[in-house]
Amino acid sequence: MGDRRVINVYLLGVAFMLLFTAFTTCGNIEQTVIRSLTNTSFSGSGYNSLAIIYGVFSVSNLIAPSVVAVVGLKMSMVFSGVVYSGYVVSFCEPMTWSFYIASTLIGFAAAVLWTAQGSFLILNSDSTTINRNTGTFWALLQCSMLFGNLYVYLQWRDTTVISDHDRSIFFIILSVISLAGTAILLTLKNIKHVDSNSEINDPLLQDSRLFKEKAMSTLDQITSEFRSMLRLFRTKNMMLLSVTIMYSGLVLTFYSGVYGTCIGATRQFGPVAKGLIGLSGIFIGIGEIIGGGIFGLLCTNNQFRRTSVILLGVIVHLLAFYLIFLIIPGDAPIGGATSSLYEPYLSPSPAAALVSSFLLGLGDSCFNTQLYSILGILYPQQSSPAFAIFKFVQSISAAVAFGYSNYLVLSWQLLILTSFCFFGTLSFFTVKKIEDNASDLQDF
Repeated sequence: MGDRRVINVYLLGVAFMLLFTAFTTCGNIEQTVIRSLTNTSFSGSGYNSLAIIYGVFSVSNLIAPSVVAVVGLKMSMVFSGVVYSGYVVSFCEPMTWSFYIASTLIGFAAAVLWTAQGSFLILNSDSTTINRNTGTFWALLQCSMLFGNLYVYLQWRDTTVISDHDRSIFFIILSVISLAGTAILLTLKNIKHVDSNSEINDPLLQDSRLFKEKAMSTLDQITSEFRSMLRLFRTKNMMLLSVTIMYSGLVLTFYSGVYGTCIGATRQFGPVAKGLIGLSGIFIGIGEIIGGGIFGLLCTNNQFRRTSVILLGVIVHLLAFYLIFLIIPGDAPIGGATSSLYEPYLSPSPAAALVSSFLLGLGDSCFNTQLYSILGILYPQQSSPAFAIFKFVQSISAAVAFGYSNYLVLSWQLLILTSFCFFGTLSFFTVKKIEDNASDLQDF
């Protein structure tokens, strides 16, 4: 049984790595690809697509547990993987209507996918393996930032305009990778029981059989889940942490969609601009992997306070924002960096752009690892509604950010990020102080 669970965790991580190699690379490059389309009838926007995805994702979190309860953990993930693959396929021959329909469907599929993933990971863990399994999954998932972006760099580093042929080949490859990840999900084995010494007590996370046995009618379950989330959301700690979660959603928008577009639109980078998009994604992924691995280990061994990790995340993010402000033209997110009014303050340097990418990934890992950790500590018996709120708030803020990314110049976007970075950090530190006063926790 133990070996089967270890195999399940690795298979889950590899499957998600492949799925998100396709999807993350797609999100990073799609606005640049759309701007190169020769199809004049296509009127879609990559920013609008991502805004739809995260908007639908946020709402769908309210009903995703019910869908997973009825369909089952493995088949919920397989269904979602097929939808993810369909979204990537839509770029092979872009049409506005299919593009936005796929964006809507993938928003729903994402909520189902992550609900089932969390349940399956907990099901295959116990009190002695949960940290190891979570770290293993995180590392494999973040590797998705490397491979697709490496292809973009190698193939498009000397390309100024992405041809229809190159686009089709690229997205066919991504589609095959995504379908391979979905196929791996089919090899997962159901685990019928959890270990007796498991400390995971959330009834929604025990196993799919218990899920189904205790499932109420769909409407009743949705109502019950919503009420549970609403009660938890009204607590002081969760409302404070929501500000930090909102910041994580804004940063997600910036590094996964906006920053790559900015690099590709910076004419001072010359013919290497398009290839730099892929290289930037690789450096973001390296920052994510290093930060998640190192700080997860240090905090587990009580060698590093969680507030110190957050403070480091603030420092590296503010440094990244300042570098980006200096070297990227102000109108790069919205107009292709053509106006002399928005010339960068310093001559754009590929090295500085890649350093900024690494810092974005490192800072993001600081915030996300500590948010996951603090939610697990504060709500060990309410993990399901707590993480549903986390995804709900994060996806709403990401949707809003993708919406305004169509219209705001870079300086305004960076100002918003800086403001939420400050208030999100203040909120996190306030929760830490409240909990220290309440329970005398020394290592939060």
